[in-house]
Amino acid sequence: METHGRSLFKAITFRIVATTITILLVLAFTGNAVIGLTVGSLEFLVKTIVYYFHERVWNILQYGKKES
Repeated sequence: METHGRSLFKAITFRIVATTITILLVLAFTGNAVIGLTVGSLEFLVKTIVYYFHERVWNILQYGKKES
């Protein structure tokens, strides 16, 4: 079973990678670092929370789990 701490750590490390990509894309499209960092910060916060709960729900579901 996945622990709450592991789910949270996975969510944060994944968000760091994904948010960096978002910041770079927004910067490339707008040329504005402030907008890129603002969008990236909001995206990091919202999607980290969503991902954490997504992981917890999947941990409850039995779909695809093997009996040990």
